[in-house]
This record gives sequence, C-alpha cells and structure tokens, in this order.
Amino acid sequence: MKWSVAAPFIDVENITTTDPWLVPYVPGNNHELTIIPRPEPLPKWHTRKSKYTSVREWSVYMRHASSALNASTEGIITAYPQLPAAIGLQQALRFRKKPVIAWIFNVGTCSTGLRRKLAQFSLKDVNYFIVHTRREVNIYSQWLGLPKSRFEFVPYTGSEIPIEYHEDTENPFITSLGSAHRDFPTFFEAVKRLNLKTVVATSESAVQGVAVPEQVELPFGISRDDCLRLAQQARLSVLPLLPKKDVTAAGQVTIIDAMMMGRPLILTNLYGADDYVIHGETGWLVKPNCVDSMTEAIDTLWHDHDLRRRISHNARAYALEHFSFSASGRQLGQVLDRFSF
Repeated sequence: MKWSVAAPFIDVENITTTDPWLVPYVPGNNHELTIIPRPEPLPKWHTRKSKYTSVREWSVYMRHASSALNASTEGIITAYPQLPAAIGLQQALRFRKKPVIAWIFNVGTCSTGLRRKLAQFSLKDVNYFIVHTRREVNIYSQWLGLPKSRFEFVPYTGSEIPIEYHEDTENPFITSLGSAHRDFPTFFEAVKRLNLKTVVATSESAVQGVAVPEQVELPFGISRDDCLRLAQQARLSVLPLLPKKDVTAAGQVTIIDAMMMGRPLILTNLYGADDYVIHGETGWLVKPNCVDSMTEAIDTLWHDHDLRRRISHNARAYALEHFSFSASGRQLGQVLDRFSF
C-alpha cells in the first residue's frame, strides 16, 4: 500500500539533509512510503508569540494537507495534531476518506468550547491516533468522543546519542534539563538540604519567582550540545515535574535523552513517567510535590556508585530496545498492516 508521510519537521528546505524519520525503519515490502514535505519550515518554538497556532500557520498546514491528499497514495501518515485536523477538514469538504494515522498526537492541554468542537469535527475520521503515554488514551478518547480502540500507545522515539564525555568525578554535580511544567521549588529545596552542587539548564521564565539557593547554577541560553555535555558529566540527572490538572504529557524527550546516554535519572512520577522508567531498574521515581521523597532519592543515588552504574547500564539498554527509530518503525509497520486494498 502506498502512503504519504506528512510531518511538519520535514520541509522543502531540509528534506535532503534531515533525518527521514520512521520511513527507512518500516520492515518488509508491503508498504511504500513517500515523504510530502511541508511547504515552508516550521517556526522555532522560541520565536512564537502565542501558544496557539496562528491563522498564517494554519494556512501552511492546510497547504501541506492538500499536498498529502493530492499525492498518488492511498493513505496518509502525519505527525502532531494540526496536520490530521487540516486533512480531516479537507476530506470532509472533498467527500473522500483516505486512511489517516496521526503519530505523535499530543495537544498539550485539552481545550474546551468551540476549540474542542472543532477538534472533534476535524479529527473524527482519523483511523488511529498514536500517543506516547498510556494515560493519553483515556484523555483523548473522552475529549474527542471517540472509542479507545482508535488510540494506541507507542513510546516516543529518540535518536541514539553518542557518549562523548565522562562523569566529572573531581567536581561532581547534579543536572536538570528543560523547562515545561518543572517543579523547581521542590528540587531546589532538596539540593539545598543536601548541599550539593547543581547545574540547571532551563529558561528564565521557568524559574521566575522561584528562590534559587546558592548550590544552584543557571546557565541560561546554552545549546543542546552543551545540555548533552552537562548530562553526561553530571553524577545524576533529575527531572522534577509539577502536577497540573490540564497537562496531558510532559518530560518524555528529557527522559529518553537521559536514558539514551545511560544517565541515572531521578524523576517525578507524573504524566506517564512509569511508561518509560522501571523504578529502581532503569531510573528512580519520586512522589509529586514531595521534598522528602526527592531528597531521599538524590541522597541514595548520590552515595551509591554500584546502584548508579546498574541503573545507567539498564537505562541505555532499555532505551535502545524500546525507544529507537527501529522499534517505532516496527510498530508503525504493524499499524499499516491493518489496512489492505
């Protein structure tokens, strides 16, 4: 079967240089996948003025959707929520129904009112939604008013990250990377109690109004390469997450990066963290909003070299087996095999 692959991160400018996503990893010869590039590059997140998709951005999604629909293929594989919505609207107007698989389906927060009704209308004919935590199956099924059977959990995919740096044993430190929905007050109180050097690569807005103890350094604006270096040189990585009622998922990229690098990771057990980490084996889960739980975890792993080494080894092996492009390609192939013409 012939499929169009329309992913916003593959565009007309980078199609010859960027990673072709899951396309090379679908096994067998039952399916032919053709990339339909986005007509212009996706805007950078740090340049966005609003969390909502603008009218101009929607016009680009509609053009991209039209190209995928007009291609000489029998089905469409998309990524992110906007493209399947744009395709759904156009298919309704054209009275045609190509099968649609919506991969990386994560809306961040589930809207209400008119936005919800538009989402329900535009996405009602998507055949399968691929979500990256099990909890999202129930969340999106209820939000869109669709059966759970159309939502499927597949772990998020991460690239293999080369190990280029060794742990800094002379000046050991903890690191924490990322900004979204982070519980820095709890984390900072824990490292303050333990008096441990900590380097946090995050945004200024993420720590606005938060008391920063003297043990914490905040190198704002550093590159991804510098973040990976920090993670590899740190004795521990910590992902402190803040419980919020309306958040659907958070932290998966940070989790997978840490595990791909074989780093001992402590993280708050929220937003499907236990879909990725086996407590005590591939990472260490702590209670939400609990300074004592965070402090105990950091203290335990900081002083137990053998435990850190075991978790590091297990985490990398688990990530390579379950979170690689090869693993996701196999699962995509299984979804595609459900269609036959």
